[in-house]
Amino acid sequence: MKSFTADYVFPVYADPIKNGVVTVDEGGKILSVSDSASDASPPPEKLSGIICPGFINTHCHLELSHMLGKVPTKTGLVDFIKEITKQRGTTDSSLITAAAEKSDNDMYENGIVAVGDISNNNSTIAVKAKSKLHYHTFVEIFGFLPDKADELFEKALTLMEEFKPQSVSITPHAPYSVSKELFRLVKKYCETHNNLLSIHNQECDDENKFFRYKQGTFTELYEYFGMDISHFKPQARNSMQSIVPLLTNKQEILFVHNTCTNLKDIYFLKRFDRKINWCFCPNANLYIEQKLPKIDLFVGQGFNITLGTDSLASNHGLSILSEMQTIQHKYPAISTAKLMEWATINGAKFLGIHEEKGTLETGKTPGLNLITNVNGLNLTPESKVKRLI
Repeated sequence: MKSFTADYVFPVYADPIKNGVVTVDEGGKILSVSDSASDASPPPEKLSGIICPGFINTHCHLELSHMLGKVPTKTGLVDFIKEITKQRGTTDSSLITAAAEKSDNDMYENGIVAVGDISNNNSTIAVKAKSKLHYHTFVEIFGFLPDKADELFEKALTLMEEFKPQSVSITPHAPYSVSKELFRLVKKYCETHNNLLSIHNQECDDENKFFRYKQGTFTELYEYFGMDISHFKPQARNSMQSIVPLLTNKQEILFVHNTCTNLKDIYFLKRFDRKINWCFCPNANLYIEQKLPKIDLFVGQGFNITLGTDSLASNHGLSILSEMQTIQHKYPAISTAKLMEWATINGAKFLGIHEEKGTLETGKTPGLNLITNVNGLNLTPESKVKRLI
């Protein structure tokens, strides 16, 4: 057994405990959380900072880890997509695997215990199989041309089988890259299978402009790929509003990024019976678009909010603490306690692992982090995370 005490303990399911004590067994299972060091056995190790559960990263692209520093910043989403497409398939497979292994270890060292990871190929299967982290893989479907829907869906099912028995599901990539026909095939599949969804949503203004008016840089993107999009008609509403009716009400759905989601979009969602969760990856938004979502609009709306890192193609590191710091700097009214929920239990709930992860409750094995260089209950730009368990 081991016991730890710090300035504050964040159980997450309850209020922070000043000078709290956490006791765990050799396997990391929580034996007790208390407010008195005198009750602890063995005597607790005294630490400075905040003790909290391990972090949940609900959005990552492990297979893009080899692109660290290779994609220019602040180009906007369309040019970012073009650059990713150019570089895919140009790197030796051994280098892709080595970079993925390093990222997996980096996330472990950064106090992350579980990851919702996007995959377009099978390059990360072996890395995930031997990882200390829990992974749920989202096999991503692309295809904006209606006549390709059946073929692409079958390919996604085949790739998903390669990941089993790991936790895995199939998911549409984004509104602008998936045809209505392909959305309908996914919806039909979700009616009879346990199938989490994770969808890139409203990452730039031009995504909404394309759906409203069939204008903007996305028309250039389809030309760049040599695609005939004459079948697509302007929807007269934003991209998210256009796809919500095509989504299942049987599965949990994660909308990721939400950089240009507005209050009307949020209210629109409430008219539908859909199990919506949000994921914010602020450092990636700044990397690509130099713009953050209006995160304060989402608070108090009754939806589950989570955090992600996106990939090393669009971020300088894979740290949930760094994402929390970015949000707190821009939105200081959002408390550390609220951010802690987003970084832990909310992600665990979405991934369906909340019985084991996400809070410091007796019997759970959530991992144990120490956040140092804090100002009372607040994070600072100098805050660091250290894995204790």
